[in-house]
Amino acid sequence: MLDSLLQLDGQLLMAIQNLHQPWLDPVVSVYTKLGDAGIMFIALSVGFLVCKPTRKAGIVALMAMVLGLLVTNVTIKPLVERARPWTVLPIVPLVTEKDPNSFPSGHTCAAFAAAMAWVRTLPRERDRICAVAVAGLMGLSRLYVGVHYPTDVLVGAVIGALCAWVAWKGYQVWEERRNRVY
Repeated sequence: MLDSLLQLDGQLLMAIQNLHQPWLDPVVSVYTKLGDAGIMFIALSVGFLVCKPTRKAGIVALMAMVLGLLVTNVTIKPLVERARPWTVLPIVPLVTEKDPNSFPSGHTCAAFAAAMAWVRTLPRERDRICAVAVAGLMGLSRLYVGVHYPTDVLVGAVIGALCAWVAWKGYQVWEERRNRVY
């Protein structure tokens, strides 16, 4: 069963690689690099700290991304050690990655950790919708540039969403304790 899943994973990635367009390659490459070390999502979250209506969004997202980093890059990637797709499949990635491990996608985890935290905390619906779109595009960009398999991205998204939920619950507990009257 695992072999079938891995084979399907490779086939899906190869199908995505056939979608490349010369005009789109540089756009997606730049976008995916904005996710390096979670920089775009960290910068947006820090920006949210400035204004009171979005401060909670910044705090919860930063907490979620730290959790995601610990789960994906510090724990799972070194344990699983799944090789990057270009070492196994006949593809040329559009960007280079220093980390040789592919599973799960840290970029996607950070994107979904931030986005799902923002969905719970941002005041305007259009901002919440935009957050999900930005995260989804980050995951798709990792496939398009050829540095992750679809399951890497899917699991990264799930871990990111779970980390956002844990961060949200942690924030709620902290807020309850802070507001408790003795």
